[in-house]
Amino acid sequence: MTILNYVGRLYSLDTLDTRFTTSSKSSPSNVTPATGHGSANKIDQGVLGASQPRWTTLEFYIYYLIILVAIPSMFKAAYDVSTASHSNYSKFEHLLSPGWIAGRKVDNSDEQYATFRNNVPYMFLLLIFHPLLRRLYESLHSISDGSSSAFSRSKSESHRSAGTQRVEADARLSRRVTYDLYFAALFLVALHGFSAFKVLLILYVNYTLATRLPIVYVPIATWIFNIGILFANELCNGYPLGKLADILLPWSASNETPSERKHIESWGSFLDSHGGLIPRWEIQFNITVLRLISFNLDFYWSSRRVGGSPLEVCSISQLNSERTEADQNKKKQLDPASLSERDRVGIPAKSQDYSFRNYLAYTLYAPLYLAGPIITFNDYMSQVRYKAQSVTMNRTILYGIRFLICLLTMEIIIHFIYAVAITKAQPVWEVYTPFQLSMLGYFNLNHIWLKLLLLFRFFRLWALVDGIDPPENMVRCMSDNYSTQSFWRGWHRSFNRWIVRYIYIPLGGSGAPGVKGNWGKARAMVNFLAVFTFVALWHDINLRLLAWGWLITLFVLPEVLAELIFPPYKWQHHQRAYRMICGAGAVGNVLMLMAANLVGFAVGLDGVKDLVRGIIGSYSGIAFLLCACVALFVGVQLMFEVREQELRQGIRMKC
Repeated sequence: MTILNYVGRLYSLDTLDTRFTTSSKSSPSNVTPATGHGSANKIDQGVLGASQPRWTTLEFYIYYLIILVAIPSMFKAAYDVSTASHSNYSKFEHLLSPGWIAGRKVDNSDEQYATFRNNVPYMFLLLIFHPLLRRLYESLHSISDGSSSAFSRSKSESHRSAGTQRVEADARLSRRVTYDLYFAALFLVALHGFSAFKVLLILYVNYTLATRLPIVYVPIATWIFNIGILFANELCNGYPLGKLADILLPWSASNETPSERKHIESWGSFLDSHGGLIPRWEIQFNITVLRLISFNLDFYWSSRRVGGSPLEVCSISQLNSERTEADQNKKKQLDPASLSERDRVGIPAKSQDYSFRNYLAYTLYAPLYLAGPIITFNDYMSQVRYKAQSVTMNRTILYGIRFLICLLTMEIIIHFIYAVAITKAQPVWEVYTPFQLSMLGYFNLNHIWLKLLLLFRFFRLWALVDGIDPPENMVRCMSDNYSTQSFWRGWHRSFNRWIVRYIYIPLGGSGAPGVKGNWGKARAMVNFLAVFTFVALWHDINLRLLAWGWLITLFVLPEVLAELIFPPYKWQHHQRAYRMICGAGAVGNVLMLMAANLVGFAVGLDGVKDLVRGIIGSYSGIAFLLCACVALFVGVQLMFEVREQELRQGIRMKC
């Protein structure tokens, strides 16, 4: 295999996530590991509407020349303001730490990423230790309970009966869930100390709501409880026991001496002081709230399902045998060992699977507990019972190599570009040129994207090594997005899919029965506003993030209006002109996306005002902005062509 072929495999969409190269309605079993070649993704390009390649046209050669000038200039502008010779260096130098590349200091001032970076060695040990310990546990368990395993091993794979497969699947589920519960107990105590009992109490109340209330009240009770928990966790700062003792014990004050009361409060403070590695458990709990809602609503929909299960357990020989025409016309039955992703998510688990034991194993599953990616309860139970066919050693190794390359990329960036430290120090902005100011904002956004990518991919890698395949979260590079709607399909993708399943579609999506056309678009905008209000509150309860959520909704509106004014079918005979119009509109989209995310996650509203004032506050700034728009237009045209190339390969990623 040549180096180019290996690089192609390394950066193939199939290595990133088989969901991109396999139809959501098909099992990934037809895809060759780490190549993406299979029957599932062979779709005629005429059906998808792909155009002829433009990579070697004169237009694109001009674009390449512009890129060769623009990209090095962007890095140089950010590097120049990060050198010790810059006049503002003394204002942010205290935020830098000793580095290890080329004698440079490192910008480790982002608290979230610093926590991850400083603990990478220990986390890799955990990634190795956890799956190995599982294998040891399962091997010991199979020795002590080997009554059927020897029999099943003695029979060839193609002659295993459906009953044997069912028994093996249930045994696998039992072993995995038992191990997950034991490990989760240790993991939770190590992370949160005595606060682990607060987490378990919330989990128990949520489970009780789902299983004890009349089924019709479960959805509303679930949403009220979990949104209430988000607010309560934030406003009560995680319920410190010392303060709770002070609030809850006044009734007994007349019967206690001051010394006894002080003793009780000191016990609460003592327990608070043993809060584990992450004392502020309520910050990480937001991701657990999504799993609580997933379990309750999956249970609710399962309880209201009419008719039998579409699942059957077939032997491998049955699956490989030819079926008659009469068999094909019978009610569709599915093999649970090779379900498509859509079926794993949409088909309810068995009624007995909605137990408190399985619920705890799902909500506290160690690899996905802290940061996701988010996986639904139905999908988790399916993969616990039958290992997903997309999980292979070859694909997991390639995914791990990609993670290490991303980690090294981040190290290089924070050693040579101090965008985060400069922004935190709030230096004198007037000393920067408009180009330098824009690059500070741009690399701040890239830092946010790359740190989240590393967090999400590490925990997904851990899950893959452990045999669970959650969705990939960060699909495209931040700089490879031009559509506001598509951007949110690819950014924190598992969260987006969760929102679509549990919020957007139940609210009516882009329209209800009988609601079509422009009214459907209007309905979609209202639902979009509701979705991003929830997303903002879920991230953190503050005005800045609410402003971000509403800005995102506002910035979707021009794109929706443009689609109504310039429908593609009217431009079928003027495709070049249509592409140019879309490119101009996409430049505005990119600028709005950058502004909204700088408000929400980087410098805030005032910071964005300062950046904009510095960029367009002079004639030179306006000239720079025009040049920047030209460069963005070139970038957008390349983004269009990348997506066209994917269509030519039979892949529609919708982002």
